[in-house]
Amino acid sequence: MKVIIPLAGKGTRLRPHTHVVPKPMLKVAGRPVMSYVMDDVQKLGNVEQVVYITGHLKEKVEAYARAAYDIPSVFIEQEVQDGTAGAVAKARDYIDAPVLIIFVDTIFDADLGIIKDSTDDGIIWTKEVEDYQRFGVVVTDENGHMTRIVEKPKDPISKRANIGLYYIRNWKLLMEGIDHVLKTAPNKGEWYLTDAFQYMIDKGAKIRVVDVEGWYDAGQLETLLDTNRVMLEKGRARRPATLGEGATIVEPVYIEDGCTIEHATLGPNVSLGAGSTVRHATVRDTVAGDKVHISHAALHDSFLGDQVVVEGVKGRLTAGDHSEVRADA
Repeated sequence: MKVIIPLAGKGTRLRPHTHVVPKPMLKVAGRPVMSYVMDDVQKLGNVEQVVYITGHLKEKVEAYARAAYDIPSVFIEQEVQDGTAGAVAKARDYIDAPVLIIFVDTIFDADLGIIKDSTDDGIIWTKEVEDYQRFGVVVTDENGHMTRIVEKPKDPISKRANIGLYYIRNWKLLMEGIDHVLKTAPNKGEWYLTDAFQYMIDKGAKIRVVDVEGWYDAGQLETLLDTNRVMLEKGRARRPATLGEGATIVEPVYIEDGCTIEHATLGPNVSLGAGSTVRHATVRDTVAGDKVHISHAALHDSFLGDQVVVEGVKGRLTAGDHSEVRADA
């Protein structure tokens, strides 16, 4: 099996952090978002090759993936952001077997092991949601196979949201469908992979729809903080080996060893990177990177990059790498 991972996007909803850090490498609970997905890929054990479709900050993505994972990989740049079908089309020369396609700006709880026994043409994973009008939703027949995907429906024809995780056993028909889509007029400048799936279905393909137990968005700052909380609650929490004088921890938190915490309260739902210092402050529901310095502050619902200095600030704060934010005395 081959795996395609499109991650060329600029992550505009996560700026300023994505000016210098690729979206899938932003951390929640001390780990890059893409690492949660890649761990599941590695556990499959039958992956012949991973094809990364890169773009924005492609050198950082490639360096991380090569260092972190020993799966044979190839990196292809998507120079023009022309949609998800255009991204997967870039992998054409490498697809000669069933393919798993994963968009890594989310984290999911899914049993990928069902792939090994699948006899359908493909599988699309979904999550039932109440706010279905925000998503592309999947409509199924009585046998649990997809009949169509509808983007942001006004009527409740389905509450099964498309989460960006697909297995396609009939890879030849998929590529035929992508070719068909790319010959049509783009929709607002983009070609969508879901239209290629619709082509497959119209040609008689059976794509099974499977619900995931959990789906956690990491595509915008508000949901990234919530995903950090969920990952901490699901076992990623850790306390430092030692705490300074006057330090209080409110679980769950993820705090690297070697951090300095004095006369401060951290938590709940705080992730703090290596070499960071927090003094005379309270911090909750916050992700902070490495070598961050927070003092005489009261932060909540904040996202701080690496080497950020915060002094005297109260409230919510978003600050990219190397920022300094100091309130007047």
